[in-house]
Amino acid sequence: MPIDPALSQSDYQVRLEWGAGGLRRLAPAHVVVIVQTLGLTAHALSAIENAAGLDLAEDDDAAAALARAAAETGAHVVAGGLRNAAAVAAHVLEVQRSRAERTSISVLAAGEIDDAGTRFAVEDLLGAGAVVAALGDLGIDHASPDAAVAGEGFRALGGAVRHLLTASGGGRALAADGGREAVLAAAARDAASVVPVLRDGVFVSA
Repeated sequence: MPIDPALSQSDYQVRLEWGAGGLRRLAPAHVVVIVQTLGLTAHALSAIENAAGLDLAEDDDAAAALARAAAETGAHVVAGGLRNAAAVAAHVLEVQRSRAERTSISVLAAGEIDDAGTRFAVEDLLGAGAVVAALGDLGIDHASPDAAVAGEGFRALGGAVRHLLTASGGGRALAADGGREAVLAAAARDAASVVPVLRDGVFVSA
């Protein structure tokens, strides 16, 4: 089915969509930020903080597939969210400076895939909003309506991030499975200074 050009957000520098369908709808971007707050983003950050990389070759998770698909478009792919939003924004700014021209950024909230389809996870909306807001803080603020709503929503609710993440469906599910500390770590705003960059199918430190 053809993609409606009105949904591409091509008029904007900072764009936001959900999942693989969102990647297809958006116009190609120079940088793609994959956000899965309690999944891929957390795993990539943990791997790099422990002096390792996160190899996606054997990972059949939807977020890993999304990252690989984004890389196939030729984009510079990074993993971001609440924990490293400021670091991601600073990295994107450096990418733009090195390119010496306006750089387009697609922020893709991964959500989760289950038998009912894609779950539009509030934890990923918060993570995506944190990245959009951090980009805006550095002057990269020509945001689509989709991105602007996420970014300003995050600004309005930023003081309640810890509560929102632990009370979210994904947060409660992970905590019930013994992952409460992982949820709390993911809720720590800008606690990480590393930026996972996808190179040859492996997330490594920028």
